[in-house]
Amino acid sequence: MRRKNPTWFALSVITLAISANAWAQEQAPNSTKQKNELEKIIVTGVPQKRTVMASSVSVSSISGEQINVSTPRTTAEAFRILPGVRSESTGGEGNANIAVRGLPVASGGAKFLQLQEDGLPILQFGDIAFGNADIFMRLDNTIQTVESIRGGSASTAASNAPGGIINFISKTGESESGSIATTFGLDYDEFRTDFEFGSYLSDSVRFHIGGFVRQGEGVRNTGYTGNKGGQIKANLTKEFDNGYVRVYFKHLDDKSTGYLPMPMRANGDSLSGFDALEDTPHSAYFINTQGLGANNEIRQGDMRDGMHPQVNSLGVEASFDLSNNWQVENRFRVSSVKGTFNAPFPAEIGDAQDIATSIAGENASLKYANGPQATMAVNDENIMRIHTFDVQMRDFGSLVNDIKLTKTLQDDTTITLGFYASEQTIAMSWLWNSYLMELKGDNAALIDVFAEDGTSYSDNGLYAYGTPAWGNCCQRNYDTDYSTRAPYLAVSSQFGDITVDASVRYDWGDATGTYAGAVVSERDVNGDGVISKPEEQVAGIDLANPDIVNYDWNYTSYSIGANYQINNSQAAFARISEGARANADRLLFGKVAPDGSVAKEDAIDEVTQVELGFKQRFDNGSLFATAFYAQTEEQNFEATSQRFFDRQYEAQGIELEGIYFVGSFDFRGNLTWTDAEIAKDALSPEVVGHTPRRQADFIYSLMGRYNMEQGAVGVSLIGTSDAYAQDNNDLKLDGYTQVNAFASYDVTQNLSISLNVNNLFNAVGITEAEEGSIPSNNIIRARSINGRTTSFTLKYQF
Repeated sequence: MRRKNPTWFALSVITLAISANAWAQEQAPNSTKQKNELEKIIVTGVPQKRTVMASSVSVSSISGEQINVSTPRTTAEAFRILPGVRSESTGGEGNANIAVRGLPVASGGAKFLQLQEDGLPILQFGDIAFGNADIFMRLDNTIQTVESIRGGSASTAASNAPGGIINFISKTGESESGSIATTFGLDYDEFRTDFEFGSYLSDSVRFHIGGFVRQGEGVRNTGYTGNKGGQIKANLTKEFDNGYVRVYFKHLDDKSTGYLPMPMRANGDSLSGFDALEDTPHSAYFINTQGLGANNEIRQGDMRDGMHPQVNSLGVEASFDLSNNWQVENRFRVSSVKGTFNAPFPAEIGDAQDIATSIAGENASLKYANGPQATMAVNDENIMRIHTFDVQMRDFGSLVNDIKLTKTLQDDTTITLGFYASEQTIAMSWLWNSYLMELKGDNAALIDVFAEDGTSYSDNGLYAYGTPAWGNCCQRNYDTDYSTRAPYLAVSSQFGDITVDASVRYDWGDATGTYAGAVVSERDVNGDGVISKPEEQVAGIDLANPDIVNYDWNYTSYSIGANYQINNSQAAFARISEGARANADRLLFGKVAPDGSVAKEDAIDEVTQVELGFKQRFDNGSLFATAFYAQTEEQNFEATSQRFFDRQYEAQGIELEGIYFVGSFDFRGNLTWTDAEIAKDALSPEVVGHTPRRQADFIYSLMGRYNMEQGAVGVSLIGTSDAYAQDNNDLKLDGYTQVNAFASYDVTQNLSISLNVNNLFNAVGITEAEEGSIPSNNIIRARSINGRTTSFTLKYQF
């Protein structure tokens, strides 16, 4: 596969930036900026608030301003600048594969990493199939900072988060200010307006409100308005002499296109008529899907819905200092969550005649079902067999509460007792169908297939109600509830220059409910009074024969760490942690016994981690280095391959994060080296010793910015080294470096304009591929980063 913007270039730049920190010792101090960086108070994943320098964990705090320099087009793209986080953000606004250092993920989602808003999880399970947590969150100007913790005490600070936590922390009106910004896509179709405002209503009451609205086709050629909707968030804080109470609300209703793997050459080149950087199988000629619904009713799906989260959440946060050095803190949130996931998946890119024969027999023929060549014969060599990933997320509602009491003893020891409880519903239906499409990226037409005698085997491109090519696997109905309870204890004590902290958490929970698979029958779906060939075998949900879910789980997590403050500029820490996460919907249809039980080894996956870290403060910079070792278990199910995983991993590596200031310049860089292997595999022993899929040796991010009197210019580099597409370690995906550019100018004191360019040099960067080896036709199905997109923003601050 071709390489663009060579990996060694980005690594060299990062190395220079980190080396410059040492050189900075001899330069003039820039103490204000440096103090702001190293003395930031961290609240995520730690039993009590600590500065970055004093923490015995790998933790980062990124401001909204820093995120803007990396010019993210989606929420998951912003995660790429976090050290140690591998965010495969090529799925659109959600559906990213997010892994933390040393903890590979066989399938999708954020399995070992918890995504939070203001200290509570978006969803209790971050890897729900077609309901990944990142689908239900949006990055906008209401966010004050994004904090991340990798490894460390994350295993005891949250349930199902042994690998780490990414926490969006909202503005709360402490700064009496606001802004309104409008962004236009210059070379892609999108229009977005962000707004936010916070102020004090009285000396003790403050508020913040904000959100965004947007509309447009998006960064790829879908043929229709694929992104449409917005979000509004608000919070109200009442301050008391000894604490505060905060009430907050969020409403999210935002459609966005979900990008799935798409056809390209095995070397990364685009196909004729299908640009890997700009196109997608979405099409103006493929809007509606016909079939049966969750209750076997006749229904139509709409491909334009894409990923469509609908969230209404209400929360209360309170913190008070009590007498006798006690403090109480409670966070509560109730959320109504539902939505859809609808996107075309190329199940096969193959010879047109071979696919036609597999459906309608020898000498079958193909004709365009719609589009400019409707009714004409198809003469293309290859076509696409499409499975519609049509999923209704009927209820993902949750209720969570986290309460903790902290006692301070003699100002150098704290003891925290807490109890966490959550209820998470997973009720969804998979309503998939099968179509034929031409191999084209800009408004592909549907294709009909005919037998030799002229009998039609399809209806307007639909050749099957269901997915017979995959054994009708994917008409499914889930109706399950998951309860989690977790008491926890954390102790922290300071002995001179040494701070020691230890924490333990005991999680237990249960899963109850039902799930049902496919049943096939004859049905006049289109209501024309005639049973067509596709209507002879219509896949629906076997509602009369549901299977039972009735299992429980429990596990104990612990984390022990120590931080040694060598001097004012140096600190070292060490930590050992063991945690786990419970598995949810991905166990169904294969791992649940007839009585609803699940084996203990399937119900949870354990993670053991060891970390050694060093932090160095310079006059004009800082360097953080962490060596890590991790052992990971994983049970998983992959919908696109219909395979289960039952394996163990081992990984070791080093994470570096550097910051450097000189004059009006500031630089930030991070690099993570990981050496990982599959240590054990119960289902596929032939892959033992192989490198896990998509696990690169190096991932990195570098940002540089020059601050002028009336503006700033910046550039960011984000990339990865080579990685194997699949666990068989045959097809290798080339490394790439994505260059983004940013420039802003203050027209007046309050009015600014900015220009953002994402993927400046139009690099091809493949994050995943379905094939593990190069097929005979040299066409793979893969997801690449988007091509170059440029946006212009007008922002007024007040």
